[in-house]
Amino acid sequence: MAPPALQDATLAMEGRVAMLTLNRPEVRNELTGTRLAAEITEVAEWCSRDERVSVLVITADGPAFSAGGNVKHMLERDQGSFGGDVYEVQAKYRRGIQRMAVAMHGLEVPAIAAVNGPAIGAGFDLALMCDVRIASTRARFAESFLNLGLIPGDGGGWLLQRLVGYQRAAELSFSGRMVEAGEARDLGIVLEVVEPDDLHARARELAASFAAKPPQAVRLTKRLLRQAQRLEFRDHLELCAVVQGMCHNTADHLEAVSAFLEKRPPTFLGR
Repeated sequence: MAPPALQDATLAMEGRVAMLTLNRPEVRNELTGTRLAAEITEVAEWCSRDERVSVLVITADGPAFSAGGNVKHMLERDQGSFGGDVYEVQAKYRRGIQRMAVAMHGLEVPAIAAVNGPAIGAGFDLALMCDVRIASTRARFAESFLNLGLIPGDGGGWLLQRLVGYQRAAELSFSGRMVEAGEARDLGIVLEVVEPDDLHARARELAASFAAKPPQAVRLTKRLLRQAQRLEFRDHLELCAVVQGMCHNTADHLEAVSAFLEKRPPTFLGR
């Protein structure tokens, strides 16, 4: 299955890891006046379909990870992502940036955000859509919608409180304040903070460790983690029993057990 053709981002495969790089640094990788939201959607959907992919890493070129929405365009009520009457604007959200949120939430493989610089508004929410975030010391984060008289229109209000709890999500959302990389680590927004020159290497290292596991079991684990957020515990256990039955009947499970007992590296085939 061929990967999508991209204009505003680049996509490379490194083994079973897909590396997506946002590539509109001249506009700080904003999501509303570029094709980036649509291309992230295409890549996420492709990763879910193509079983050669086990991990998606999202990073960016330039000083910023993503500035989110284009603030200047918000004054242009007659055009662009924010133009039109109430019906037209809501349709643009549903068919635009919210499609990205849905695709990322439905992504069947682990996603790692390698946050190289500021992730603001919808750019912050894009990082939240990933399973794991690694930040450069130059990264900063802000759920800044209220500063512009807006609400998080791409799911940030749902995502942030599940990561840091309701009270902290409320404080960050109501204040719209900037969070430096170190505080983001302390709050649990990011897993690690590394020097800028080490960011991509660390993200690749982490992605490779995920991709080294049996591909089918990786996808099934991701599915269970997502579904656990909305299932009662006993329902989760019922689902686990079925999925575990699937895993016990894979060739990769037998290879993993054999390799463990024989004290050798496993070779997984994705079946």
